[in-house]
Amino acid sequence: MLYYLFYEQLFPAISPFRVFSYITVRTAFAGFTALLLGLLLGPWLIRRLQAFQIGQHIREDGPASHQYKAGTPTMGGLLINLSIIVPTLLWSNLTNPYVWLALLALTGFGAIGFLDDISKIRGERSLGLTARGKIGLQILMTLVIVAALAWLYARGDYNPQLVFPFFKTFRPSLVIESLTANPWTFPAAFSLLFVFLFFVLVGASNAVNLTDGLDGLAIGLMIISGGALTALCYVAGHAEIATYLDIPRVPLAAELTIFCGALVGASLAFLWYNAHPAEIFMGDVGSLALGGAMGMVAVLIGQAILLLFVGGVFVAEALSVILQVGSYKLRGKRIFLMAPLHHHFEKLGWDESRVIVRFWIAGLIWALLALSTLKLR
Repeated sequence: MLYYLFYEQLFPAISPFRVFSYITVRTAFAGFTALLLGLLLGPWLIRRLQAFQIGQHIREDGPASHQYKAGTPTMGGLLINLSIIVPTLLWSNLTNPYVWLALLALTGFGAIGFLDDISKIRGERSLGLTARGKIGLQILMTLVIVAALAWLYARGDYNPQLVFPFFKTFRPSLVIESLTANPWTFPAAFSLLFVFLFFVLVGASNAVNLTDGLDGLAIGLMIISGGALTALCYVAGHAEIATYLDIPRVPLAAELTIFCGALVGASLAFLWYNAHPAEIFMGDVGSLALGGAMGMVAVLIGQAILLLFVGGVFVAEALSVILQVGSYKLRGKRIFLMAPLHHHFEKLGWDESRVIVRFWIAGLIWALLALSTLKLR
């Protein structure tokens, strides 16, 4: 909106407004707007959640040191989502379909998380939607996104190539090209994309959800991952830098830089209130939305595999749960003292703040490694 006003309308008459055509300037403004919006609305939302008695239920089998957190306002993800959506709408070029796809993933997975949170609150327990219900909604959301990508592909606005770190020329397509010529087989051409996208979006959203167990842990890691994605989007959308690094240029990805900048700003604002001891928790409406948005951005720029590095700690947290459950079902033995991984270290005697900061450091190392792979190929 402001992009249209400042650049499209005022620039022809007032030349200094040309600055708003620069992605870097609008990304900075989007990040600052998200930060300011989150900081200003945070206290109001906390009071409203307290008034409606929307508090967190703590799992009974979790660390005993967490029981005092019961009743802390949850569903703070509403604040995060709003603080991302508003600056994105203000500072990005809204004719760019990638912006709308990122917002669709954010709000779509956020809506699933919202339903999950409401189920927990009404049931007064730490469990929300059934696994079958949640997966069904996630499948539906993935189908909607795949349909949008198929439309963009038909227009020539989506490149389904997948970039692999450390490999220059290995770029398989997620669309079965031989089936795209016939209108009857055109939907089937995107079956591989659907399966891949489902695993990326659901995996990313659930990984962030599993990591959200300590004050500030998940949102701090999102700041780091969001910063790395901001750089990746800028590089993918910049003709000269993309050519220099020999990575596929994605012209429409440039505007995603603004979305990621807003994500980082909103996450910083939420960390202000979520830092230990937390005044508010993000809930599933926040964690599922952030994970879905992160996965969507990575897919759009062709760097979904690199997301394993960008969100390295998120991956480790999810794998710890998978390994723990698998080991217990197959062998009757547990690998970790408790899963997800952050609880394992708490059981080892690490206090909460130490686990959080050290996981942040690990997340930063993974993100830097991800950025280094752009040249190490």
